[in-house]
Amino acid sequence: MRFAATVFDLDGTLLDTLADLANSTNAALAAAGHPPHPTDAYRYFIGNGIENLVRCALPATARDDASVARAKAAMEAEYSQRWQDKTQPYAGVPELLDALSARQMPMAILSNKPQAFTRLAVDALLPRWSFHPVCGAQPNIPPKPDPVAALHIAATLGLSPEDCLYLGDTDTDMQTATRAGMYALGATWGFRSGDELRQSGARALLAEPLDLLNFL
Repeated sequence: MRFAATVFDLDGTLLDTLADLANSTNAALAAAGHPPHPTDAYRYFIGNGIENLVRCALPATARDDASVARAKAAMEAEYSQRWQDKTQPYAGVPELLDALSARQMPMAILSNKPQAFTRLAVDALLPRWSFHPVCGAQPNIPPKPDPVAALHIAATLGLSPEDCLYLGDTDTDMQTATRAGMYALGATWGFRSGDELRQSGARALLAEPLDLLNFL
């Protein structure tokens, strides 16, 4: 197998964002008079964008469109204040990115996190490495698992999707990679289980970031 580029998911793959996302959402819930969730519960709320996150976190009786919109705005306001309180790269990620950079392998990011937050996190926490393009959630671009953004990344790099590795940590990521025709690798250090990743299309599971080098 020879691959010419690596596409990364962000939350749960390169960065451990769980605590800051959970704390921000719980603060928004509390402001609206709703109960919070344990941090680990957010492992299953994250992955399909902030609107889906708050919809999952809200009580079933408060998931109408207006309530979701208010909760989303409140969560984004909270997150803008605390997004970097605990978020950091996972162990082994800097070493992986160094190794890929040394091989001059193009690297891109595809996230369902809003574009502004995606760019902010990459610039602040992964400043030593070059990622192009960096694609977060944007208007008029369907979110993952729709493959449109993944295909756009391949085209931007001048590559066929089959030439790209795709590393992610959720069923959404594996479905995105499969639909785009990329080689799906599951990050088992992230938010979901290896079983979920396998069942969703992972071609292989990685126990730690540097395992990706075995595919080069």
